Amino acid sequence: MAYDPRMNYDPARKLTDGDVQDLKPDGWYGDDGKLFREFEFGTYQQGVDFATQVAAQAEERGHHPDLHIYFRKVRVNFFTHDAGGVTQADIDGARAVDTLLPAPDTQAQADQD
Repeated sequence: MAYDPRMNYDPARKLTDGDVQDLKPDGWYGDDGKLFREFEFGTYQQGVDFATQVAAQAEERGHHPDLHIYFRKVRVNFFTHDAGGVTQADIDGARAVDTLLPAPDTQAQADQD
């Protein structure tokens, strides 16, 4: 079926579940056509600051995840609505979000301070 923008669904862009599993970055999960990851922080404010960074990055990239802020956790969900599932843009977005995280050695040092 050819893409019809009135249908708001493009199956040609949607990745298969197998492709999502093969392409997703470490730490990310696929479930019900979404790509998601939960990030845990030492304080609520650190989580909010991270969510703000993700939002700014999403604006620059022009592809926006759903953000859910909990007490010390932030859940990031990627899903391309007009494709009806996960696309390469979601995989790329997840990889970009991972670049916002401090290196493990840096985080361990910050936790000790």
